[in-house]
Formats: sequence, C-alpha cells, structure tokens
Amino acid sequence: MAPSALARMMETRRDLSTRPLVVIVDDDDAVRDSLQFALQIEGFTVRTYSSPWTVLKEGLVPDCGCLVVDQSMPEITGLDLIARLREQNMLAPAILITSHLSATVRERAASAGVPIVEKPLLGSTLSDRIRQSLAQQSA
Repeated sequence: MAPSALARMMETRRDLSTRPLVVIVDDDDAVRDSLQFALQIEGFTVRTYSSPWTVLKEGLVPDCGCLVVDQSMPEITGLDLIARLREQNMLAPAILITSHLSATVRERAASAGVPIVEKPLLGSTLSDRIRQSLAQQSA
C-alpha cells in the first residue's frame, strides 16, 4: 500500500474513533436505516438495534454518546427501555422519537428528563437535538 493511502486510512480511522457514538433503537428497518444514513452524513458514528431486548442483553456500550429510541416498539416502550438502561447505570443522554405523542408520554418523558423529537423527522431537528444533548452532557 502506498504511504499516502496508508496515511489517509489511518486518518479516517482516527476521525471515526473521535466521532460521538449515537445508538439508535427502532424496530422499523426503514426508519432505522434512514436515521443511520442521515446521522452518519452529519458526522456521527452510529450503531443500530432493531430490538430493545438486544440492547438490554448487551448492556449498551459504555462509550455511547447519545441514545435515540423509538417509543412504539413491540413488548416494551422506548421510555421503559430508557428507564431499564438507567437502572443499569447508563448515563448517556437519551432522546425519544415518536409519531404518536400522547399527554401521558409527554409527561413521562418530561419527568425522566428525556426530550422528544416527533416524527416525521424533518431537516436537522434530530441531529441538532443530539448535539444539544452531547453539549449538555460534557458541560
């Protein structure tokens, strides 16, 4: 491999390792894939999960910068997943995404300190909220 190609590869690897890690949990393949694509373009490293149970079983990665969770998933809600992860000492900020926002969900999220971004996720709303959460965490 040419020295310049190796240098570019090492720089890319170093750049990826310094990007904030965003973990997305959503059971909808299309939503999950589109969020991953959009957030990677915005400069985030993204890991996705289709099942909240997988996240709970893995115990979530300790270097997670921000968690983005869909509220409506089979068997467990996004807020319940966040609560269980916090019981496991997950301190990363979490953002709830939902297309069916009820007063109950709004109240539960507010009392848990979890911001909500409503679907459809337009423009840079989600990436802006992730950056705000990361900035608040490091302050």
